[in-house]
Amino acid sequence: MAMKRRAGAVLALFLTSALLVTACNGGDDEAPAESELYKNPVTLTWWHNASQDGPGKTYWEKVAKDFSALHPTVTIQIEAIETNQLQRTRLPAALLTSDPPDIFAAWGGGEMREQVEADYLKDITDQVKTEVANIGSATEIWQVDGKQYGLPFRMGIEGIWYNKDMFAKAGITAPPTTFEELNEAVTKLKAINVVPIALGAGDKWPAAHWWYNFALRACSVDTLKKASIDLVFDDPCFVKAGQDLKTFIDTKPFQANFIATPGQNDPTSANGLLANGKAAMELMGDWNRGTLETAAEDPEALKKFLGWFPVPAISGSAGDPKAALGGGDGFACAKNAPAECVEFLKYIVSPEVQKGYAETGTGLPVTKGSEGGISDPALKSILEATSGATYVQLWLDTAFGSTVGNAMNDAIVAIFAGNGSPEQVVSAMKAAAKK
Repeated sequence: MAMKRRAGAVLALFLTSALLVTACNGGDDEAPAESELYKNPVTLTWWHNASQDGPGKTYWEKVAKDFSALHPTVTIQIEAIETNQLQRTRLPAALLTSDPPDIFAAWGGGEMREQVEADYLKDITDQVKTEVANIGSATEIWQVDGKQYGLPFRMGIEGIWYNKDMFAKAGITAPPTTFEELNEAVTKLKAINVVPIALGAGDKWPAAHWWYNFALRACSVDTLKKASIDLVFDDPCFVKAGQDLKTFIDTKPFQANFIATPGQNDPTSANGLLANGKAAMELMGDWNRGTLETAAEDPEALKKFLGWFPVPAISGSAGDPKAALGGGDGFACAKNAPAECVEFLKYIVSPEVQKGYAETGTGLPVTKGSEGGISDPALKSILEATSGATYVQLWLDTAFGSTVGNAMNDAIVAIFAGNGSPEQVVSAMKAAAKK
């Protein structure tokens, strides 16, 4: 039977953004005795999802080299793996073996609870008290039953990235604040022969996030919190999310062959279309700034036209119009990883390393004192919107766990492909919850 998750219960954390909280002193970590650390040669395998050549991948390589320079007994072997492949295929298979990676990407929520219940992860509670205090309530997503099993390095809400020049040419004077205004913007962009919205449905999750946002608008906060804990999807709002999505798809806001387009890959991917002036908008998280630059044929032009705005509200909906969908990226250590794994994890979230991460422009850091590294105007907008959100719901496939999440995403993509229905999404979620 599927175990109950409680991921959604902690997500009011963004009301006091990790970058804005006043950190308290956590005291000395209860770390392993110094004699146990860095005594013998150790090789750590590190799997992360900065798989594209660009500032994120380059920065993680630097972080690994710098840590090894500080601790010569530690060698770090990196494998960069595309997110979908890492989260849905490579990592679940590796955790079933006797030789999983030592440190790997972890997204918290129901997915982490499943990993803890399977006894895959190292309990790092006593070793990271100072780091938890310096990050703040965002760390709760990487907790299970009050124990810490991972730490975030990036956190923020998602929204719509857009081309300011295309908006101006189409006569759109301000970013849409409601879906009615978004629909009007789509019509105006079509009138000047511009693809309104780029979509990478070939990777499934970018398309599924549209349904998530419609659910956030259709469902009350209490309904979403309860669903994340109990995995009960009886509220009619979940069907309405699919109905609203289908209505939006019928306006034909996406590029041709969006169902086969990858999300984040190269100039032909969805973010490549936005990055290179071939589409006006894309729904994506704060990390998209870095991936857009990687896909851009002219990064300097990108800097000049790129803007960001929150996902619009839906007039008269039951959901909180100022609620947002969000989450972060983090890392966890395998249960039997050496103690040096935890020390490396602590190094990744240290203020200096976090400030350097912010300077790459690939996402918002989480550690207090690192926000000075944020210079990109769009990322500053996301930071402001994150701190102003009344409630932030963790990505639904993460909040509900991988079993429900995978079934949900598949059923949502079927709506985009024209062979699924709003009711089938909910049926798929209910069936998966019983497994």
